Amino acid sequence: MFTVSQIEEAHSKVKSGADFPKYIQEIKGLGVKNFSTWVKDSHTEYFGENDFQTKSQPKYDDLEINETVNADQFKKQLKIHQQGGTDYMQFCKDCAENGVEKWIVDLDQFTCIYFDKAGNEVLTEEIPH
Repeated sequence: MFTVSQIEEAHSKVKSGADFPKYIQEIKGLGVKNFSTWVKDSHTEYFGENDFQTKSQPKYDDLEINETVNADQFKKQLKIHQQGGTDYMQFCKDCAENGVEKWIVDLDQFTCIYFDKAGNEVLTEEIPH
């Protein structure tokens, strides 16, 4: 199966949200079926075939996730990120500020779903492929 090192190597090529679709294709090729990324520290849980799973280490000190969701502001900041206007760290700060606790990517459905702290869906997006 895949390793966190392989995934991190693929992720190192991502300079902005504009590179995200290529990254998704690459890790899907490694065998990743879905993953959950936690905004608080950017640790990610990866899942593959036959109940295989692995987890990355935190990437930064904990961010405080806002209790109140501002979905409209989040959507605006996400669009800027997807167009290459912000780096990953700024995107994570924007998520935290707007009440997004995590996102789950499904590589079979090519969707990315963002959730608040209560587990409510904030936004579902299709990933270009």
